[in-house]
Amino acid sequence: MADLTVDIVVLGWGKAGKTLAGALGRQGKRVALVERSAEMAGGSCININCVPTKALVHDSGMLMGAIVNANANANAPSEAGDSIRRFASSVARRDTLVEKLRARNRALLDEVDMITLVQGQARFTAPRRIEVSAGHDRLLISAETVVVNTGTVPAMPAVASDAARHGRLHDSTSIQHVDPLPERLVIVGGGYVGLEFAGMFAGFGSGVVLLDRHDGFMRGEDRDVADAVRALLEERGVEVVLGAEVEAVDDTGDRAVVAYGTAGEAAHTRHVEADAVLFATGRRPVTDDLGLDAAGVTTDDRGFIVVDDRLRTSAEGVFAVGDVNGGPQFTYVSLDDYRIVLDQLTGDGSRSTRDRAAVPSTIFLTPPLARVGMNETEARESGRDVLVAVKQVADIAAMPRPKIVGETHGLIKVVVDAATDRILGATLFCVDAQEVINLVALAMRAGVTATELRDGIWTHPSSTEALNEVLGDLRPLTW
Repeated sequence: MADLTVDIVVLGWGKAGKTLAGALGRQGKRVALVERSAEMAGGSCININCVPTKALVHDSGMLMGAIVNANANANAPSEAGDSIRRFASSVARRDTLVEKLRARNRALLDEVDMITLVQGQARFTAPRRIEVSAGHDRLLISAETVVVNTGTVPAMPAVASDAARHGRLHDSTSIQHVDPLPERLVIVGGGYVGLEFAGMFAGFGSGVVLLDRHDGFMRGEDRDVADAVRALLEERGVEVVLGAEVEAVDDTGDRAVVAYGTAGEAAHTRHVEADAVLFATGRRPVTDDLGLDAAGVTTDDRGFIVVDDRLRTSAEGVFAVGDVNGGPQFTYVSLDDYRIVLDQLTGDGSRSTRDRAAVPSTIFLTPPLARVGMNETEARESGRDVLVAVKQVADIAAMPRPKIVGETHGLIKVVVDAATDRILGATLFCVDAQEVINLVALAMRAGVTATELRDGIWTHPSSTEALNEVLGDLRPLTW
């Protein structure tokens, strides 16, 4: 059994961990980065989550455009019947992209002499002492600082785990390589992941049934926004079933069969058949096999590592960053985790999670749905004097870009504090929403007023210039 002593050991190759390892290694610190799978070098974002799924979403959106254009031209052949080939081609492109990014991520750290890359299963044996196992090999690593960055994995409910499997039951990772493209797909779960995969597979040509156990669709959004998203999905062939509680799954026959009950019909069970079933039912932290007890690291009732506002755990010298600490599960939040821990180790230690304001998010539908700050419902409950502007994308004359690219679905909605003219929040359901929302978020953090955004000089034709028109239509909340 070999021994290794370093200044810092990072468990997991996610965004925060790899960035921290690179920064400290280049400063001359001795760093060990441990990752249990070669397939996860670079972290989950580039391997299974953000990048590969958005590549598939992009390609499905391009396919939708091709079908629409073909249908609009009687002399052009429709590509709808070519969906299986197009999906397989997209998956191949996805895999090539992931391989390139994985290799680049490995090279970026391999070239730093002070960084030792270790592959194997890590486990605490004592505070700041890690045993890494790989087959019969063992490596003991001692460090002044340990950063846990092991992330999350899809959480499969018991009803799926207990079912006999013939390859038709999937989580968000395995569904990316389903073969062939399912003619009919059932998705269990109506959150970010379920919605993105519903839109993506519908774009490739699958018939999609979305089973959401909640009675309200997208309960965290204003009703006009949620209704617009649902209308888009249904227009593209997605059947949305609310109040659907999955009772059993049978994957023993020619097709998988999902049995579910709906609210108000407890005595009745409905069945839906599918070529594939995706369980988009949340994610759980990778903490079970880390030996956290040996390190004195506390977890919550869901298994996430408990941290303070500087990402310190209950054990001295041990930090937890990224999804495993129970915070927002976004790569860009993980990057900010890196900044906080780096400040603890090399700065004045003043940076904390309390510094975060106006953090945006995006659901990558086609077009995307992006949010920052309050929505109208939350603004109503805040007691402020509020102004609201909302406009359908198809009706925004100052925003020709959606018409240029042939995607005019959606709406734009902004909530403003009437007393200060500061933006309280915005919802953008439109082409380029994932980009424009960053401008709005920056304006909120910098104190830029709604009037200044309204009178901004933006490039043309762009989606940003929608702000010129939409913010010129602010009205009191009670209108």
